Amino acid sequence: MKSMRLGMAAMLVALTAIGAAIKVPAIIGSVALDAFPALLAAVLLGGYGGAAVAAIGHLLSALLGGMPLGPLHLLIAVEMALLAFIFSSLYQRGRHWLAGILFVLGNAFAAPLPFIFLMGQAFYLAIVPSLFIGSVINAVIAYIAIPRLVKLVGPALTKAGAEQ
Repeated sequence: MKSMRLGMAAMLVALTAIGAAIKVPAIIGSVALDAFPALLAAVLLGGYGGAAVAAIGHLLSALLGGMPLGPLHLLIAVEMALLAFIFSSLYQRGRHWLAGILFVLGNAFAAPLPFIFLMGQAFYLAIVPSLFIGSVINAVIAYIAIPRLVKLVGPALTKAGAEQ
């Protein structure tokens, strides 16, 4: 029943579009509530599913924000995918709090590091507070929703995965 897992991924990607429309005030328009569906996908669908939802979610958010960094959003999409994959790996091993903390720190401080070289230290220092606030909000929403969704759809996804 790959269709159930694919359907769940599609719904979570659609949710990233909604979250992408809810912006966090920042110097660029792509900081938004688009990451929490990727964290949900990372838990419900695994690392690869979470990574796909994270990358697509960031690109949707960037498009809704006018693509202020142009093709550099592809780099950010890869970074988001990696963060979702790491989140999934840690969360699945029972390291729930560590997964969330590393997501927030990675998204707010590590992911924008390449931009020090590309756009300067001033850009990095200006974007980090907004990224930190956005990361915390995304993580909190995910941590509120994850236990409820796991109870609701987890058994069906597990059954679908076992039937493959």
